[in-house]
Amino acid sequence: MAKINLIQSINSTLRQEMEKDKRVILLGEDVGRNGGVFRVTEGLWQKFGDERVIDTPLAEVGIISVSLGLAVAGMKPVPEVQFDGFSIPMIDQIYNHVSRIRKRSQGKYSAPLVLRVPHGGGIRAYEHHSESLETFFSHIPGLKVVTPSGPYNAKGLLASSIQDPGPVIFLEPKRVYRAIREEVPEKEYTIPLNKAEVVQGGSDITVIAWGAMQKVVREAVSELSSKYSIEIIDLLTLSPLDKKTIINSVKKTGRCVVVQEAPRKCGYGAELAATIQEGAFLNLEAPIARVAGFDIPMPLAKLENYYIPDAARINKEIEKVMSF
Repeated sequence: MAKINLIQSINSTLRQEMEKDKRVILLGEDVGRNGGVFRVTEGLWQKFGDERVIDTPLAEVGIISVSLGLAVAGMKPVPEVQFDGFSIPMIDQIYNHVSRIRKRSQGKYSAPLVLRVPHGGGIRAYEHHSESLETFFSHIPGLKVVTPSGPYNAKGLLASSIQDPGPVIFLEPKRVYRAIREEVPEKEYTIPLNKAEVVQGGSDITVIAWGAMQKVVREAVSELSSKYSIEIIDLLTLSPLDKKTIINSVKKTGRCVVVQEAPRKCGYGAELAATIQEGAFLNLEAPIARVAGFDIPMPLAKLENYYIPDAARINKEIEKVMSF
């Protein structure tokens, strides 16, 4: 098996799914000739041509609206929004139409589309280029929300997303695009869109993270490995949430730290804390701790690393929970 990065893994999966199913088409700003702003779709226009890899105008509302129409008509569009912050204009169509078309039509129509979203900060981009909007999408009924943390699970999750009969928001942690290499099989495989992964078993405390924060958490936890037995959970799918894996873990350890890059207030970590409170309250030995971004817009380049949770902040909360 070759060791590849996240970009290569996603590109390979898109190629395989397009070869297998002629209904799968790509569309977005610069996804064709240029291969996308991060070069995730590089080479696909040359292989599949203008009719299946479509460069669109700079019009996010148009991209998602056309994708919805294509999906309802029987195609399997995989639109890309260049940066997560640019997805905000799409929310109207996603919330009011993409997520509801099956319910509204009483099952007559569905919208099997996968919106690819480069997600989060850490690449020193400009304003509106580094948002973490997983809570926005997870709040919308009728959507699946998926976020890989590395090349291996990205391939299996993306294949499952494209094959899913409903709409999926696929959040790609852009700071991980070229930061991790893993062995990834060439042949197709899938990963269920309702199952979290226990990355590392432990008995003292559970640490939960997703997307780019998984890499940071694993680096942080390695510094405490001789001191505590730490269980790490990678959510992989935010909606639907694998509550069973989370609750079983916290019942075993009695302690939990949740790590998210997004602002703390009303973040996805609060939903996890509430879920644990409801399912494992009598097993808790300490309050659930959250490590998060601050309740401000993502700062520009020089201050970005002060905003995003790092190993020091994570380990401080782990120590705090363990000493409660």
